[in-house]
Amino acid sequence: MPRKESLSGRERVLLALEHRETDRIPVAMVCAGINPPARRGLEHYLKHERDLDVNAYLAPLIDIQSVAPAYTGPRLAPGEDIWGVCRQPVSYGPGTYNEISHYPLADAQSVDDLKRHRWPSPDGYDYTVLPERIAAIQARGERCIMVANGNIFETAWYMRGFERMCVDFMLHPDLAHAILERVTTFYIAYFKHMLRAAKGGVDLAFTADDIGGQTGLLMSLPMWETFLKPYHIRLNRAIHDCGVRVIYHSDGAIMAAVDGLIDMGIDILQALQFSAAGMDPAALKQTYGNRLRFEGGVSVQTTMLSNDPEAVRQEVQDLIRTLGQNGGYILGPSHAIQAGTPPENIVALFDTARDFYPF
Repeated sequence: MPRKESLSGRERVLLALEHRETDRIPVAMVCAGINPPARRGLEHYLKHERDLDVNAYLAPLIDIQSVAPAYTGPRLAPGEDIWGVCRQPVSYGPGTYNEISHYPLADAQSVDDLKRHRWPSPDGYDYTVLPERIAAIQARGERCIMVANGNIFETAWYMRGFERMCVDFMLHPDLAHAILERVTTFYIAYFKHMLRAAKGGVDLAFTADDIGGQTGLLMSLPMWETFLKPYHIRLNRAIHDCGVRVIYHSDGAIMAAVDGLIDMGIDILQALQFSAAGMDPAALKQTYGNRLRFEGGVSVQTTMLSNDPEAVRQEVQDLIRTLGQNGGYILGPSHAIQAGTPPENIVALFDTARDFYPF
């Protein structure tokens, strides 16, 4: 039988982040979601099995909700973002992903070339809408509120191209630093505007940069320490100065970087891709659990795609026992739940998270 829930979502998350007991494990979909084909399958399953829609099923379980200001900047072309990056849908069969089709800084040769780019302004948003938007969320049941999205390296290479950006690190460091500096300056101002306008209504600030692949880091630690870490330190300091915790996302095999990420000023490590090489939940908890909190962990790459709901239940229980001991853990999928995921597995994830709490 489900446990009686006596805490609000916000209370549950904040207690867990203080390493204190909660009524159940907190649950979130940070940097996640359910891709449309999987969501359609889940919708059909829930309607047939429980006479529920997806929103009605998930709403009581999800403890973190995101909020954002209203964009008021220059009009953007279809598929274009504020940085001038353009994307177009690319089919993967049952659905599509929006893939980059135009890198606006691909042809930049020098720092002077950056002056011709249309850089976004943090003034291109109406931040005054945030209290109202937060109040609308909280009226449906108090949740932990999160703002996003400080992905400094990713924003830079989305404009430049991943390979070009990595070559710049080695051959054109002045150009790489100039791009990263402009991106960081924007995000510091953007987060400050959001957090001040929210007037204490925001608990978490989501930042990100994928620095790991399936088998190891995407760059050497010295390169990361030179080109990425200093910029995130500045952003994290600005967020902390507003009294808000930093939740940081990276996929991949990143165990070698965790000490540096803590030193960089993150509070919560998110994604937890335990199907990547060397990613061990027990080692993370034992080594870093007193200095770091965790979110994510249920593998959308392996376990969720299996035809085995019992394997999903077992993984969820194992993660709760390992990472949830003495608090400090928010459970969720490691990324977006993919097309082809059986609906029974999705229900097994969330039902088990709701019902299983051994502490």
